Amino acid sequence: MNGEKAISLWSAVAIGIGAMIGAGIFSILGVACQISGNALCVSFIIAGIIALLSTYSFAKLGARYPSAGGPAEYLIQGFGDGVISGGFNVLLWVSYVFALSLYSRAFGAYAMTFLPPIAPRIWANIFATAVIVVFTAINFIGAKAVGRSEKAIVAVKVGILLVLATAGFFFIQPGLLSPSLWPGGSDIIYGAAIVFVAYTGFNLITNAAEDMDNPQKTLPRALYLSVIIVLLIYVAVSLTVVGNLSISEIISARDYALAQAVRPFLGSLGFKVIAIAALFSTASGINATLYGGANVSYMLAKNGELPPVFERKVWGRSTEGLFITAGLTVLFVNFFDLRGIAVMSSAALHLIFVVVNVAHLRVYEATGAKPYLLGLTAVTCLAFFGALVYYEAKTSFVTLYALATVLISCFIGELMYRRRRYSLKTM
Repeated sequence: MNGEKAISLWSAVAIGIGAMIGAGIFSILGVACQISGNALCVSFIIAGIIALLSTYSFAKLGARYPSAGGPAEYLIQGFGDGVISGGFNVLLWVSYVFALSLYSRAFGAYAMTFLPPIAPRIWANIFATAVIVVFTAINFIGAKAVGRSEKAIVAVKVGILLVLATAGFFFIQPGLLSPSLWPGGSDIIYGAAIVFVAYTGFNLITNAAEDMDNPQKTLPRALYLSVIIVLLIYVAVSLTVVGNLSISEIISARDYALAQAVRPFLGSLGFKVIAIAALFSTASGINATLYGGANVSYMLAKNGELPPVFERKVWGRSTEGLFITAGLTVLFVNFFDLRGIAVMSSAALHLIFVVVNVAHLRVYEATGAKPYLLGLTAVTCLAFFGALVYYEAKTSFVTLYALATVLISCFIGELMYRRRRYSLKTM
């Protein structure tokens, strides 16, 4: 470092908040309400507690192994440079593509609310593609542009969400929050498994470790602060939404449920304000995730887990991995189902968190972590993954087939690439 902070504490916190809120409140609220119903806030609390357990593991790993690769580096430290770490690292990169697709589709849906009702649906795809292009350009400029833009975007959207939550509390209908309307406990757990993806953006902070001064102190603080702040925001906003709309109303407006929730007390103007906040939120999620995804693809190529094209410099400043990540995202945005992307993203991240904690158990003496906390976190994340798979087995075999295909492809692709690379070396 040259003495000047590229990513400060609050820039790092903003990256985490930007990634998490972009996924949670605006992208999957309608899907989560279909499962958790009136107990949505309970699902957010459960998922938040699990996220805090994982935060402990990532904080210890990040302080000991500061790297632009974040979780990718931790897997290599725990399992060594082999097919296991390589396959899961490729899955990690693919999960970033899923997340980017999720945020972009949500951006497109909210942008559509500013057009006349008769506007062709193709405009949602156009908006989603355009926002990827814009933030690819911002990430190309460099880490400082990412941090500064995140602080500005997050300040706007958090301010709007806090105003929403505060105003909405005065109009809550207590009957809509009655525990008598809650679904069964299994549905609340399934809902928590889905909304867990709303917290997983905190791991993107670890990808900024190399751009921090004193990451041993800055990184853990940024991780804990971002998760706690987001947990409080999620609980407040979910109470406001469920307390002002019936579940059927939320589901019917699932693509823009949060904006719809303010109509009863803020009218059409409030709807537009929240829609603007949604655009800021999903945009910041795209910004932060592109930053993390490009860093991960660069590290994987550097370690020989992806082809060298992902490591190659473009115009001496960025990597082609950024552009490949963005290109794949545009493909998913335009040709894949939103709900399926959300489930696959959540399931993939659950599995990665399990493996990261198992890897951490292999090096816990070096990080100073408590092994029983790592074991508890791994088991809990595995249970969430199992719950999500079980729920999808009852509702959508197509999504499970797609998830299995992605998992198998990551490991087969990694194995084939390593064999090819070894063959070229021995020629």
